[in-house]
Amino acid sequence: MADINTVATQFTDFYYTSFDRDRASLGPLYRPESMLTFEGTQHQGTSSIVEKLQSLPFQSVQHKVTTLDAQPSTNAGAIIVSVTGLLVVDGSENPLQFSQVFQLVPTGGTYFIFNDIFRLNYGA
Repeated sequence: MADINTVATQFTDFYYTSFDRDRASLGPLYRPESMLTFEGTQHQGTSSIVEKLQSLPFQSVQHKVTTLDAQPSTNAGAIIVSVTGLLVVDGSENPLQFSQVFQLVPTGGTYFIFNDIFRLNYGA
């Protein structure tokens, strides 16, 4: 079994680099059974998820990962990845805090995103 921390780090580096450059390029990471919960709204399937990501109301974004934790899942070989970080949207000087959780499921020597939960974290 691959080291889950290595897999989690490589995955998040690839995911956020791809997201920041071209959100449409994330499609191959999802499958028809994949689900994204974005700020409480659920989207299932590759096309619905990519459509949601492309519809986000900003021109540019940069993800800065602050923490990254990974655990094995009960599903054979699956990995749960929890990320917190900062989003710099459209060059703003005030980054937004976010958290995101992925469940990665192995397939054909790689992984796909089975579950993806995203939330902005607002201060009190």
